[in-house]
Amino acid sequence: MDEVISQGVSILRGMWRRRWIGLLVAWVVAITAVVVIVRTPDKYEASARIFVDTQSVLTPLMSGLAIPPNIDQQISMLSRTLISRPNVEKLIRMADLDLGLKSKDDQENMIDSLIKTLQIQGAGRDNLYTLAFRDPDPERAKRVVQSFLSIFVESSLGGKRKDSDSAKKFIDEQVKVYQKKLEEAENRVKQFRLRNLEMSTADGKDYYSRIGDVSSALSGARLALREAENSRDALKRQVAGEEPVLLPEAPDPVNADIVPQVDGRIEALKRNLDTLRQRFTDEHPDVVGAKRIIDGLEEQRRAELAARKKPVSARPVASINSNPVYQQLKVSLGEAEATVASLTTRVAEYESRYARLREAAKLVPEVEIEYAQLNRDYEVHKRNYDGLVSRRESAEISGEMEASTGVADFRLIDPPRVSPQPVAPNRVLLFPMALLGALAAGVLVSFLVSRFWPTFFDLRSLRAVTGLPVLGSVSMILSESQRRKERRGLIGFVTAFMAFLGTFGAGLLALALLSTRAI
Repeated sequence: MDEVISQGVSILRGMWRRRWIGLLVAWVVAITAVVVIVRTPDKYEASARIFVDTQSVLTPLMSGLAIPPNIDQQISMLSRTLISRPNVEKLIRMADLDLGLKSKDDQENMIDSLIKTLQIQGAGRDNLYTLAFRDPDPERAKRVVQSFLSIFVESSLGGKRKDSDSAKKFIDEQVKVYQKKLEEAENRVKQFRLRNLEMSTADGKDYYSRIGDVSSALSGARLALREAENSRDALKRQVAGEEPVLLPEAPDPVNADIVPQVDGRIEALKRNLDTLRQRFTDEHPDVVGAKRIIDGLEEQRRAELAARKKPVSARPVASINSNPVYQQLKVSLGEAEATVASLTTRVAEYESRYARLREAAKLVPEVEIEYAQLNRDYEVHKRNYDGLVSRRESAEISGEMEASTGVADFRLIDPPRVSPQPVAPNRVLLFPMALLGALAAGVLVSFLVSRFWPTFFDLRSLRAVTGLPVLGSVSMILSESQRRKERRGLIGFVTAFMAFLGTFGAGLLALALLSTRAI
């Protein structure tokens, strides 16, 4: 600790011996700083305050119909990005700052200078912005702020319109894209349904329900067929037990009982056909079977009529009279035969349908998976398409709302004005800083000189620096004249130092008085 203190004392004593050099450097630095401060041109500040009102009466009224823009965020972002090179170039042209420019380099230097000096400050969330600029020419500073204010308003309006148009264009393009995708998905679903027409249902039932319905219909048809066959067999037994004639008569050349039997069966089948046509179409298996039986009976009737027209000698002679009960049973038997034939055809058709459905049921899972995938793609495209159409309508309403009411209301609180007195440089503050800088420079120079040309004040420092053994020291006794000389030197240094401080103090006081008087 003692060594550190001793070393510090040695450094101070060395600096004290070089005090005149330090004071001279301080004077030089101070005079240079004062000249620079005095010769620095005054700068006037032009400023303007503007309030951006982002509240609109239509905003709550159009909620849900239009997309409300985040005006606060847009204005805040604009205030941070307004000072850009394109805007500054536009500002130079608007404020006529390019009239005195002689080269491209001069223009680039002016752009860089404006980017550094232009200021825009926001007052928190109040949407109150201050635009400021400093320049030696007060009129030019005012023109710059006025142009800067115009660019601020135009950029906010033009930027929003550009964003709105870009959004509409993008949405229109996406609507066309998804419309094409939706049409393609609809065509795929249509083609799928045409390929799998037999597996599709119109009543909302699935394929297995159709198999169950056909199976139930087949069981019902088989039951009806058995009932019809039993009824037919009973009629056959009755016909077999009934006598076909009553009394013998004169022989008749024509068997007149055959045609009425056929006519009765045809009449019964036609009544049955009319009943079937009320329930089914002409392509239904029951209707087709009934028509086929009727055609066969009519062909048989025509053959019997043709046989009647043959010579009498060629025909068998009828010698008995027909029994009416027997004839009625024959008619009923014909109707029963027709019913059995119709039900047989129906059973065969249902069996064929059931077999086809059971065979096709093996492909149902794959078909259902493919159909579900097609429906899923279709629903996704339709949902996106509907959403885009809705957003397009909202964007159009938003654009109309912005066109009628504007993005925001710009209110000029303080028009561009120039401060009556220069705001820079602040000489009252710079003078004390120059004084402190000059003193620091003097102390630093005296320290460096003392280190480059050291002076030894004790044996320890001499031994440490030279590395040689020190045998002893000789003390110096100052005479009276030498003491007076040192005192005069000390008084002169103090006087010079006080003059240094006094000069700075007087200059600072005069500057403060001038500033106060000007205000």
